[in-house]
Amino acid sequence: MSASALATLAALPPGLVWQADRLARPAEAGMPTGFAALDAQLPGGGWPRGALIELLGDAPGIGELGLLLPMLRAATAAAERWIAWIAPPHLPYAPALAAAGIPLERLLLLTPDDHAETLWAIRQALASGGCEVVLAWLARADTAALRRLQLAAEESATPLFLFRPAAAAIQSSPASLRLRLVPTTDALTLDILKRRGPALAAPIRLTIPDRPTPPSRALDPTHDALVCADPPRFAVAGIHARRG
Repeated sequence: MSASALATLAALPPGLVWQADRLARPAEAGMPTGFAALDAQLPGGGWPRGALIELLGDAPGIGELGLLLPMLRAATAAAERWIAWIAPPHLPYAPALAAAGIPLERLLLLTPDDHAETLWAIRQALASGGCEVVLAWLARADTAALRRLQLAAEESATPLFLFRPAAAAIQSSPASLRLRLVPTTDALTLDILKRRGPALAAPIRLTIPDRPTPPSRALDPTHDALVCADPPRFAVAGIHARRG
């Protein structure tokens, strides 16, 4: 590319164009993750706003909720809207969330009946305008479904954190950010599979509060301080209305 073309691109407003050899500069700063090492590797210095963010892992309860706690605390402090939890594989443990500074009255747990209802519930939560953040768990999703979710997140200016199996890494995705989470003895390793910028030279190792340890216990969600098998003490709503 010629020097004049590069100069023209550099003069465009931030967020319109990004070059593959450097991090993008979104028009709006990201939401701080609470982990400086991770913020330094994300365009905008944090979780992207109004975007689909995929967190891929082999099993629930490896520290993925602890990774999001700083952001959830900030989100509930900044606005009086819901934090929606849609189809989690295990019920969040309300006492631990409350102890971590998350107001339980702002949490909404949605329990759809099947995969189709889950996709519908996610789109409705985003379109409602009543959610500050949406967390959702999907065992499977085709590219068309992911594209619809990405568009819904963009149109609503609401971040959607989608938890998917690690095997989904081989599938293409329109997500703005994709992270693969791998637990180790004393940390959670984050491999950035996709971001608006160059590939990451090496995975990021973070110490995550409330993550299960040692990792051999991570497959049992009862050992994660943030999930449990008992009913939570915050708002619960089953999704039974048919899609229109």
